[in-house]
Amino acid sequence: MPDSIPNVQLRAWRNSHQLTRAEMADRINQTRVGIAERLAVDEERIRRWEAGEVSWPRTPFRLALTQATGLEPEDLGFSPNRRSAGSRLIEAQIMPVDALRAEAELYGTMELAQQLQASDVGNGTLEALAEAVDLLCRAYPVVPAATLRDRTQKRLAQVTRLLSGRITLDQHRELLVITGWLTALLGCVHYDLGEREEAETARQAAFEMGRQVGHGELMGWAHEMSAWFALVEGRYEDVVTAARMGQAAAGQSSAMVQLTLQEARGLARIGDRREADKALSLGADALAKLPIPENPDHHFVFDHAKWVFYAATCYTWLGDDDRAEEHALETIQMHTRPDGTSNAPMRVADAHIDLGIVHARRGNLDAAVEQGVAAFDIERRSLTDLVNRAGDLDRVLRQKYRREAIAQEFHDRYVTARRTLITRRAELLD
Repeated sequence: MPDSIPNVQLRAWRNSHQLTRAEMADRINQTRVGIAERLAVDEERIRRWEAGEVSWPRTPFRLALTQATGLEPEDLGFSPNRRSAGSRLIEAQIMPVDALRAEAELYGTMELAQQLQASDVGNGTLEALAEAVDLLCRAYPVVPAATLRDRTQKRLAQVTRLLSGRITLDQHRELLVITGWLTALLGCVHYDLGEREEAETARQAAFEMGRQVGHGELMGWAHEMSAWFALVEGRYEDVVTAARMGQAAAGQSSAMVQLTLQEARGLARIGDRREADKALSLGADALAKLPIPENPDHHFVFDHAKWVFYAATCYTWLGDDDRAEEHALETIQMHTRPDGTSNAPMRVADAHIDLGIVHARRGNLDAAVEQGVAAFDIERRSLTDLVNRAGDLDRVLRQKYRREAIAQEFHDRYVTARRTLITRRAELLD
């Protein structure tokens, strides 16, 4: 796994101008500074810049970049203050796979149990609840959805009991915010499991709690969930509408970035390349204004690697195979540990689908099916999203390779997954 923060602003500028890395390198070399200094920028240097391995190029390169793009280095994602260790991805204190265990231990203490039974809510209780919510949100990428759903429902029941007790107005507000985050998380895992009505009920409840306390980011995430649901369900105009409504409420937050990227995905589905590129660039700029997250595994935190992941799918839908492949491969690389496990298996599954579609379009059936099967073989998955994306690949395979046995085998697996989603019988996938 790379340990640098990807420079998504530089990448977004290059994508919006539809340049390959080689073409961008040539553009830089042909500037006045590039010619005078005899710069020899190549694809590998552009890759290192975009990967965040170089956070502040030397002066001639910075000047040439400005002449080539019309933007200052800072507006292209470079920073003189984010060097060496500061440019490395922050290692989480608790790995996501251990977050659920830590959350259970937190609630296993007798002291907290006694506080939960009391009529008053102390600061210790609120701090413990906030920590519990954080741990549950960080468990989302790797913990089975059904397990996380049940644990989240249990914590919601405990918070609900506290809300009915004797508390101050400030405590009531804090508990509503905590409840809102738990409810939003619950809506996400409901949707992962194909529990559409329950997911929408939770989404509306999260929005209402955010509205009651004036919490713009929470309301923004509720709108983002609406955009996500619409994307999976094929209501692409609704994706853009919901995303833009959420942006009006979210403020400068991870929700704002996520909403902008969801807008890009909706636009990509519609086929609007210009506006999709614009939304991707706006999302990169919004992300640059946020601090580097301490826990990028948190479900309601947007990190730089997620921008690359979203871009991969956008370019797959836009039919830009080279750009889609570039971003999908980097998504898999960024989220794969040396032992082959992943810290973001659902992103990796989608990236495999993107690669499968690219291979299928290029005429490589074996590679296409191999990538599709790899997505199905990942243990932690959003079944709803996986079925939707696998459907994208299946349609390409059916169009180009209908009579091929290997394409039929993938189709059969896709149909089984779709039936599983409808019947909610996960054992069919085993």
